[in-house]
Amino acid sequence: MIISLRFAAAFVLIAMLAVTTWASSEVALWKTPREVVLHPWFIATLFDTYFGFLTFYVWLAYKETSNLARVLWLVVILLLGNIAMAIYLLRELFRLPTNATMEDLLLRRKASEVS
Repeated sequence: MIISLRFAAAFVLIAMLAVTTWASSEVALWKTPREVVLHPWFIATLFDTYFGFLTFYVWLAYKETSNLARVLWLVVILLLGNIAMAIYLLRELFRLPTNATMEDLLLRRKASEVS
């Protein structure tokens, strides 16, 4: 299971880096047309996206034991979105042995296991 999740998270990271690079080469983010930015579906999608980021962050904040790490990861997630989330998930997955359970991934590590 852990190996499959590593591949899935790596795929998300690679795909997001590829599409972000492509989009950036086509047009700068700050040059998004006004009619797009003000479109109701664009706004709804932004709300959906950032609430998804915050939902993931709740799990991350539970997992992390340092307040500094929690704040830094929040900033990185809000700036980089799914790229940051995939990096965090890969970091957590590569800390686990391949025979780890979903509980090992989802639950906070014991104090003796925190590095």
